[in-house]
Amino acid sequence: MVTIQDTELKEGIQEAIERAKALSKPVLVSEVKKINHIDPLSFYAAGKSRFFGERFFWKDPSDEAYIIGLGICRQIQSDESTDRFNRVEKEWKRFINNSIIYNPYNENATGPVMFGGFSFDPLKQKTKLWSKYSNSLFHVPAYMYSEMNGQAFLTTNVVCTQHDSESLFEKIAAERSMLISSIHDYHPESANTLQKEADINPEKWMETVDEIVDELKSGSLLKKVVLARESRLIYEKPIEIEKVLQNLMKMQSESFIFAFESNGDCFIGASPERLIKKYGENVFTTCLAGSIPRGKTEEDDHILGETLLNDQKNLTEHQYVVDMIKEAMEESCTEVELPNEPQLMKMRDIQHLYTPVIGKTKEDASLLALVDRLHPTPALGGLPKRQAVEKIREAEELDRGFYAAPLGWMDFRGNGEYAVAIRSGLIQGNEASLFAGCGVVQDSNAESEYQETKIKLRPLLTALGGYKK
Repeated sequence: MVTIQDTELKEGIQEAIERAKALSKPVLVSEVKKINHIDPLSFYAAGKSRFFGERFFWKDPSDEAYIIGLGICRQIQSDESTDRFNRVEKEWKRFINNSIIYNPYNENATGPVMFGGFSFDPLKQKTKLWSKYSNSLFHVPAYMYSEMNGQAFLTTNVVCTQHDSESLFEKIAAERSMLISSIHDYHPESANTLQKEADINPEKWMETVDEIVDELKSGSLLKKVVLARESRLIYEKPIEIEKVLQNLMKMQSESFIFAFESNGDCFIGASPERLIKKYGENVFTTCLAGSIPRGKTEEDDHILGETLLNDQKNLTEHQYVVDMIKEAMEESCTEVELPNEPQLMKMRDIQHLYTPVIGKTKEDASLLALVDRLHPTPALGGLPKRQAVEKIREAEELDRGFYAAPLGWMDFRGNGEYAVAIRSGLIQGNEASLFAGCGVVQDSNAESEYQETKIKLRPLLTALGGYKK
């Protein structure tokens, strides 16, 4: 059982109300308590009835960081298409500047944290599919469970206005107590049946691959274009997000596992790809491009892995990503280190060429400035960056929304981590859209690229319970 002494929060709310009156604007109070371990999925599930549509879930590949948010005490959002990373960062800093934070701990992801992301391309015409998500959307949770390196913390965030009274404390204390007492081991509901699975215009997608291959061969400036597609699933009953997360944690534990709800929809996935992690001056990123299936036996798997390590098309595609990320990191870092050759990253259904990159940032390099520099990498957009994104905007039927875009968290000290939101889908009641893409280069073959996307759809399809061999 979690018991929490409330003296600081009560005093903080009193002080924040006075400060809000003086400043004529809302003031945040954030209180962090070290607590006993809670199962992260059980904490997420405990918010289902009261905070549905206002939850997020995050787990990193090493299992060192779990961050689960319930409720929204502040939303930072914008449909602006220019300077959006800088706008979000400025808005976040403004919000934090006048806040009252009780946090005696130095652990990252404690105290005020904003969680969310950016759309892949803010200039792409928006469709109904992504109507619940702005081009930039971040939530600061009312209640947040964070587990960092085996230590557990509960952050309570309250926004106080000049019109609030001290009764706000009683309301928050009662709500938090009710939430904590409702946490119990998560058990899935009854099974759900997949009624329909449909790829959206696969023939048209393959035609577009062929058209781009022809353009690349004709001496275009473009070297590579990443094309994505959608598969739509319909289930008998509303999809249980908690069950999908449970399956992803079992099947894709070496990935970033995430769920981000907005107004009843949920963007969910298991991405193998870090975009950027910044803890103090230390930054870490990943070059991930080039893929091949896993083998049925250990010997098959080894042969496939060696084939990938020696395949010129995939090695070229990977090198594009390495060159671009190295250049972007060198602009922001005093030191950059990376190995000369890629290695293999083996996931449950697929293996990738992988090159880790580490660096030390210059003093003025912020986390979101790094996200801005790196997005989209050639693995998700293409090369050259601007021309590839323009070609995707023109040629791709799909509105990617948050697919293949930066998703993650940033705390009040400027530390945080963003993944590239691939192996992902959008859950809407009893329906889901799954997304996958692949890099189109001069010697691409439309049919084999289509088959590659089917492999990339498999992790989430399996977690949803729709994969049939």
